[in-house]
Amino acid sequence: MFTGIVEEVGTVRAIQRGPRSAALSIGAACILSDLRIGDSVAVNGVCLTATSWDSGGFTADVMHETLRRSALGELAPGSPVNLERAMAANGRFGGHIVSGHIDGVGLIAALRRDDNALWYTVQAPPALLRYVVEKGSVTIDGVSLTVARVETDRFSVSLIPHTAAVTILGRKRPGDKVNLEADIIGKYVEKLLAPREEEPANRGITLDFLTQNGF
Repeated sequence: MFTGIVEEVGTVRAIQRGPRSAALSIGAACILSDLRIGDSVAVNGVCLTATSWDSGGFTADVMHETLRRSALGELAPGSPVNLERAMAANGRFGGHIVSGHIDGVGLIAALRRDDNALWYTVQAPPALLRYVVEKGSVTIDGVSLTVARVETDRFSVSLIPHTAAVTILGRKRPGDKVNLEADIIGKYVEKLLAPREEEPANRGITLDFLTQNGF
């Protein structure tokens, strides 16, 4: 579990590509202080497992399903990446609940400056946009952000200068692909409200049930 607060920007040192998989070697510094083999690290918002590490970075395997559902396949040696270690129980929860399980890939459609802020408009598939709500949370390349506007096929966020400076989002341009993860709470609520075929019609949590019980 992560918070979407990026700890540092690392650099892809090397990529070993298999027929439908990859192994990433990523240069890092800050996150190595207590990194152990088997630990989870969010790389551009994708939860990966550290398989080895040295004084200059770590390695992680990327399976076919992850490449298919994320933009990690776009990486090349030298690419900067957002890095975050798994959330510690004794730290401040600065962002929102981030699983590191990407819902889809978006496309930066527009970028504009508004005084000290940067506005990003991101095209996203309808199946993902249903969970994106104005003033709700969304994760873009592992960065926890507040949704400022939602349209039929896109949404917009506004970045403060600090976020643009300490993450790779400040280097993104229109046409770039980004990893997207919607707020997990909305997905769970939808699942609980949806009737299951194997249940009788009078069972399960429904809107009528919640209303009758004071919710």
